[in-house]
Amino acid sequence: MRRLIPSAAIALGLLAAACTPAPNAPTLAHLPALNGDYFPLTSTATGRTYHVYVRLPEAYAETPDVHYPTVYLLDGDSTFPLLAPQHLFLGYDDAIPEAIVIGIAYGGFGEVNKRAIDFMPPGSAAESGAPAFQAMLKDELLPRTEARYRADPARRILVGQSRGGAFVLYSAFTDPDLFWGRIASNPALPPTTDFFRGPPAPAQRQDLTLAVVNGTRDSPRLRPHTQAWFAHWRGRPAPWRLHAIDLDGGTHAADLPNAYRLGLHAIFDADAEDEARD
Repeated sequence: MRRLIPSAAIALGLLAAACTPAPNAPTLAHLPALNGDYFPLTSTATGRTYHVYVRLPEAYAETPDVHYPTVYLLDGDSTFPLLAPQHLFLGYDDAIPEAIVIGIAYGGFGEVNKRAIDFMPPGSAAESGAPAFQAMLKDELLPRTEARYRADPARRILVGQSRGGAFVLYSAFTDPDLFWGRIASNPALPPTTDFFRGPPAPAQRQDLTLAVVNGTRDSPRLRPHTQAWFAHWRGRPAPWRLHAIDLDGGTHAADLPNAYRLGLHAIFDADAEDEARD
């Protein structure tokens, strides 16, 4: 192979730099289903920097008076590119209302990724970062999002998978009013299973929904705990309407889009029923 002469190497380097998006450039604006925004958030509560990806509704620019439901996706490194476009199709096929979709990302799957700390509730030998992570959401991310976009603070939805699903439950138990709707997909309850059998904090709102989706092919290590949790809470008083959903044939991670779909139906169908009663 012919050696690259220095001037050519410099030219290629400049070309690569020119093709690299600016750190705060609109997220994947060349893909309409992901068109929106991006900003970094350095948290005082956790001491970490998060990468926040935003997908705006198709008609966002044409509807300046509309405030939208806002879906917050944990593990945004993987869930945002998976679920943000799906929300578009759910509007087309299932009449799910449009929403602002927010992906909360770490910037990678390696050492920078602290989900094992941020999503861990108290009650295990591992470091529990859930209280600090929830403080980041409540005091830093949600106010910034709602100041920056037309996000309806009364219709926030939190979505998490596996360990992220456990954090969704942690949020539902400790600060139920913080999110209007929650979707926990195949939550990883161990090693903090006992935490989720304790009494939830009281809520001021009467319209909260918690959808917990468990695939029938979820990990054999996790599914028995989720099924036992379903049995424990079925029929018990709680600050949220619990939708315990078994997803036939659903696996631990690959069926997250189906869990998202079922969870959104549970949230918005309950909302429609409330409006019909009113």
